[in-house]
Amino acid sequence: MARSSGVYGEGTKPGAVPRVPVQDQGGHDREPAPGGDGPGRSGGTGGPGGSGGSGGSPRRVRRVLRGATTALSLLVLVTAGAGYLYYEHLNGNIHKGARSSGDSGAAKAEPNAAGQTPLNILLIGSDSRASDENVTLGGGRDSRGNPPLGDVQMLIHLAADRRSASVVSVPRDTRVGIPKCTDPATGRTYPPVDTIINASLARGGAGCTLATWEKLTGAYIDHWMTIDFAGVVRMADAIGGVEVCVRQNVWDRPLPGVPGGSGLKLTAGRKKVQGVQALQWLRTRHAWGSDPLRARAQHMYMNSMIRTLKAQNVFSDTGRLTDLAEAATKSLHVSEEIGTVKRLYDLGTQLRTVPADRITMTTLPTAQDPQDANHLVPAGTDADRVWSMIRDDVPFDGKGRKPGAKPGAKKKSEQTSRDPAAADGEIGVLVRNATRSATLAPVGGRASAVARSLVGKGFTRAAADPSGALSEERTVVRYPSAELAGDARRVAKSLGIPASSVQRSTDVSGVTVVVGADWRTGTAYPEQPAPESGDLPGDTDALNGSDAGPCMDVYAPYRW
Repeated sequence: MARSSGVYGEGTKPGAVPRVPVQDQGGHDREPAPGGDGPGRSGGTGGPGGSGGSGGSPRRVRRVLRGATTALSLLVLVTAGAGYLYYEHLNGNIHKGARSSGDSGAAKAEPNAAGQTPLNILLIGSDSRASDENVTLGGGRDSRGNPPLGDVQMLIHLAADRRSASVVSVPRDTRVGIPKCTDPATGRTYPPVDTIINASLARGGAGCTLATWEKLTGAYIDHWMTIDFAGVVRMADAIGGVEVCVRQNVWDRPLPGVPGGSGLKLTAGRKKVQGVQALQWLRTRHAWGSDPLRARAQHMYMNSMIRTLKAQNVFSDTGRLTDLAEAATKSLHVSEEIGTVKRLYDLGTQLRTVPADRITMTTLPTAQDPQDANHLVPAGTDADRVWSMIRDDVPFDGKGRKPGAKPGAKKKSEQTSRDPAAADGEIGVLVRNATRSATLAPVGGRASAVARSLVGKGFTRAAADPSGALSEERTVVRYPSAELAGDARRVAKSLGIPASSVQRSTDVSGVTVVVGADWRTGTAYPEQPAPESGDLPGDTDALNGSDAGPCMDVYAPYRW
């Protein structure tokens, strides 16, 4: 997308705003009374020959005052104009695009009694080689024209009360269901596919990656941000360096039979990295031994960066804030609803309210893909528990609410009245079998069994979809338009499916029950245990934001 830039006068530093002194009420100039002691004179007489006078005529004094007032007014206007031009310059730096380019059906969380809702932001690291700078930094000159891949993907969940934040990374080689997406730049439509998650960026841009995450998590994602190699370098330089740690000397270089490598070379211990070296740290995989361990190194970097920024007090340091604003607006591509400096600043002020010790970085539990030993798949119930905590706004750190307690949450009787349901016998319901998962074969007859159960409950227009088995990790009820919302909720309630699993989607033409891999037997949806604060699976590799102690172990072949 084309970018515009601000206009500056020669020698003017962008963002520099002259300070204009403002006189208090007692300091206003006033005209002296001609020929006598005037209230505006301090000492002496008001006549031409009096001592302590200005030595000038009243007419001359008025001319001087008018000139001073004009100059002051001009200074205020020029100052305001420079600030406005700089603001527009920053806005012109920002690249932005559509929030979603695929249909996942995820619904935004209901606000609690205080009117608060969680905030989900998807951060994507792109391996784009679309510029000379990115080719130089990332190599792969022969792949310059290829669509970018999203090699780094992490979801930042900011709690509704803004007291904690949870971050989940999904390793790039994890196979997931990517929904149908339409590339907003070309208009090309990509069919749904099961493949590794980093391919989503090339199938409709960041909006397709967002839709993929919504399908994977069942949670509505408010915004996306992407950053490429050059952007990482600019941001790392603007921050001024971030401390990282390795237990052994590391050199991530090509080895026989293992091409590539980030080029990272450090001696053991704690080191500050910035610029190109920071990019190398974030890209290193071989030297750590796996993609999940690369996610751990990225989490260590992000935690250290957050601590560094908090220590710098950037929001109260105009110079530091200006430098970061320049770097961020040039480096980040963002979804259009946060595509202005003001909205990005507002987002930053929300994030800065979370103390470092309430930030938890994790990696999604995964298992080896049975179809390809080089790939991973989400690890069943452990992965489901992580996503359930995100959907239910349950803190990862164990310092939040107690089990079952939802401060500020509305009771069912307090929920806003919405579309009422039709009579059960008038609701048309299609039931689909989607019990196939990345690791499990489909269960035959599931759609027919659930449809028969619905008919027995009075939903006489329920029927099974005769098409083949689909793949959904979790059961959902989808509906196409607002007038069917009440019908969909009514069907879900009759089967015991939670209201959070009722989703609006243009992929269906009527109320549709999609029986997922989490409901393989029985005709009543299995009751899901409520997630508890801090109840993370053991294999999420959780890191606390305030912990500066962790160091990376180096895979033996990459030590020197």
